[in-house]
Amino acid sequence: MIDINIIRENPELVKSACANKNEPDVVDEILTADAERRALQAEGDELRHRQKELSSQVGAAFAGGDRELAEKLKAEAKALSDSVKALEEKQREAETRWSALLIKVPNIPADDVPVGDASANVILREWGSPPKFDFEPRDHIDLGDMLGMLDMELGAKVAGSGFSLLAGDGARMSRALIAMMLDIHRESGFLEIAPPFLANRQAMTGTAQIPKLEGDMYHFPEEDLFLIPTAEVPITNLHAGEMLREENLPIYYAGYTANFRREAGSYGADTRGLLRVHQFDKVELVKFSHPDKSWEEHESLLAQAEKVLQALELHYRVVLLATGDMSFASAKVYDIELWAPGEGRWLEVSSCSNFLDFQSRRANIRFRPESGGQVQFVHTLNASGVALPRLLVAIWESYQTARGTVQIPRALRPYMHGQEEISPRL
Repeated sequence: MIDINIIRENPELVKSACANKNEPDVVDEILTADAERRALQAEGDELRHRQKELSSQVGAAFAGGDRELAEKLKAEAKALSDSVKALEEKQREAETRWSALLIKVPNIPADDVPVGDASANVILREWGSPPKFDFEPRDHIDLGDMLGMLDMELGAKVAGSGFSLLAGDGARMSRALIAMMLDIHRESGFLEIAPPFLANRQAMTGTAQIPKLEGDMYHFPEEDLFLIPTAEVPITNLHAGEMLREENLPIYYAGYTANFRREAGSYGADTRGLLRVHQFDKVELVKFSHPDKSWEEHESLLAQAEKVLQALELHYRVVLLATGDMSFASAKVYDIELWAPGEGRWLEVSSCSNFLDFQSRRANIRFRPESGGQVQFVHTLNASGVALPRLLVAIWESYQTARGTVQIPRALRPYMHGQEEISPRL
């Protein structure tokens, strides 16, 4: 949620942000609702001030023995009290309308974010080199089937299309990767968190998944709980409604969760195998930063996610997203994409986002400066560090051999009891 003062003072900037992010423009509606809300507040303040005056006058009339005047003033006070109650109901309704509109406004992109759709994204750099083969590389579906690591049919048998089943060394590698990634982040100063896989409506609203993405979530209406689409939701909301101490900033968290998204199944070729599924594992990185340090923290967060891929010696690139390809809540986003030689394409495995105070305003996460002064909202940032199963896809396809085996990256071998290669099961 952006500061209402920005909308009041620079509505054209906010309208431009809505247009550049392909979001509905509700700025004029907000300004109308805001004017109504403020007018009702002013009217209410005036009526309550009059109530205090009448109360004092009633007391003075009784004290002076003028019972007739006192009763007259009491009657006036009673009528005024009824007017105040009616006005307060109008205020609540106006506040609800105003709030419902305000949370529909996206974050304003940073000045250095390119304007446009995905075609305007900027490739900033590549790391490593693509693997070279003297044979036609197989894709992850063939490799997973040959090596007994992946069975999409069994996943669909249990839960329907869009669900996968990892088995044998595929399941072991997934578990090993999660452990390795958490160790890398813990050694870099991140506190490991094992959060719930469910979140309430307030938490989902705080990180801005709701209302925009509510239709993409798995929802349990009786409890009004949602299966989380990302660990960003529970971890960011650990501090919802809190007043943090400035000396404790920045705060770093890393957490593994399964993630659940209903939108899988409508993206054509993206739905093959593990590329887009309803349930997937991911290690998430979340930071709470002082506003003066958040851009610096954004760069270091990107570097932290890159550590995983460098340890695995995988070819990747970093992309700065354009406004039309960014998330609703973000001010600036870097994507990290892995090269998958069997697929012959780049696969996103991490989005590294700075939300500034957008989420903290919604979740009411603030800090009090050590030197005193006005309470401020913290800045929140997050990144995948990184997401499976596309990481598995890139490893299997990059480390395959002409013999139909998959070599295990050196950094991962200690997490797989020294195993060096995955071979067909006999």
